[in-house]
Amino acid sequence: MPDEKHIHELLTRLPKKHYPVGSKGSLDAPSTKAYRARVTKQYLMHGSIGPSCSVAWYKDDLLTVWTHTQGVYPLRAGIAEMLGLPVAKVRCIHVEGSGCYGHNGADDAAADAALVAMALPGQPVRVQWMREQENLWEPYSSAMLTEVQADLDASGKVRNWKYELWSTPHNERIVNAGRLMPAWLLARPFTPAPSVPIAQPEGDGDRNAVPLYDIANTQIDMNFVTTMPFRTSAQRSLGAHVNVFSIESALDELAARAGVDPVQFRLQHLSDPRAIAVVKSAASAFGWPHKATGPGSGIGFAFARYKNVMGYCAIAVQLHVQRQTGEVIIDRVVTAVDCGQIVSPDGLRNQVEGGIVQSASWTLYEKVLYDPAGVRSFDWSGYPIIRFPAVPGSVEVHLLDQPGQPFLGAAEIVQGPMAAALGNAMADATGKRLLDLPLARSGWQKGLEG
Repeated sequence: MPDEKHIHELLTRLPKKHYPVGSKGSLDAPSTKAYRARVTKQYLMHGSIGPSCSVAWYKDDLLTVWTHTQGVYPLRAGIAEMLGLPVAKVRCIHVEGSGCYGHNGADDAAADAALVAMALPGQPVRVQWMREQENLWEPYSSAMLTEVQADLDASGKVRNWKYELWSTPHNERIVNAGRLMPAWLLARPFTPAPSVPIAQPEGDGDRNAVPLYDIANTQIDMNFVTTMPFRTSAQRSLGAHVNVFSIESALDELAARAGVDPVQFRLQHLSDPRAIAVVKSAASAFGWPHKATGPGSGIGFAFARYKNVMGYCAIAVQLHVQRQTGEVIIDRVVTAVDCGQIVSPDGLRNQVEGGIVQSASWTLYEKVLYDPAGVRSFDWSGYPIIRFPAVPGSVEVHLLDQPGQPFLGAAEIVQGPMAAALGNAMADATGKRLLDLPLARSGWQKGLEG
């Protein structure tokens, strides 16, 4: 097992497949004032509040499995293959679990229950994972590395954009029995199906790696790392969380080089009228621009359209940091979203508010702790998540309804922009750009002096 301090260098050396994600125009030689940055993200876990649980019952030649899952039919096929049963002899029934926003240990707990139930015909079997089992065995969200190089033309517009990322898979769903972790441990183990990235525009680690902004010359590439130190799979927003953070951090730095307000700079590079509308709406509701007052105070702004084909989201954040204690206090969040025609305004607000809190937790605090001796994040003390005193003091959600327009979805539109707005606000508050996630774990203050 690697040391977490060297994981990003290791990602560049592991076996990988190189995928061109997108290109436009022809990159010029970078100027001496080109902006260059390297952003890192650590492994994250889903951290479901309740560990995975399943009940299985093999009776009358039929195996019934009650479980939380995001795909009852793929799970059914995987369990049938693992047990050598016809698919018609397996039934999976979804039961509400604690939630996972992706691929946590639920399917593996179901496979555990199925294996035990087959050994005890006629007996209903309940398998309840413990916290340590969930934390150590669930599929993580991949550690990632991104590198961006960009510069401006004589008029202050972004001229060149070169972007490269390294990531392990974000999509190891149950497509065969080998994707079920218990199937690895049988006397005759199953092999997981080969890892295949999700194609653009949906994307995998490269989700939202292509900026929506008008940039004449771009080159975006993904290095899809196929030999992994950890099992990784889907977690809410996939690569969009760190890609939007990287893009929007660069936009702020380029705006400063151009001597233009960050919001105005974004508007100068947008031609999509709905993108322009959400940026203007969030900025107006926030009262942008205004100077945050008080020691350690800062404001930040960010925008993205999820997958570049789904919902639009712009966010402004005001926060302050306590350099003595390392505490980050989020004072205010204002967001505007356009998800097409709105069916349930209250449900949409809930999705956006929940995404804001979840992204704040990932961006400020969360990472899996490990070293060559093993994973250290086996309980909550080793994997801190955001607590109630740290949630934003106020959250305003402004909905831009589009009657008659297609439904674009809202579940994951916030994670990237919220992360980026936090990063931009912390840069404003501290005067230094922090690019290694999470931003507020212990010792981050030393980065301000480095």
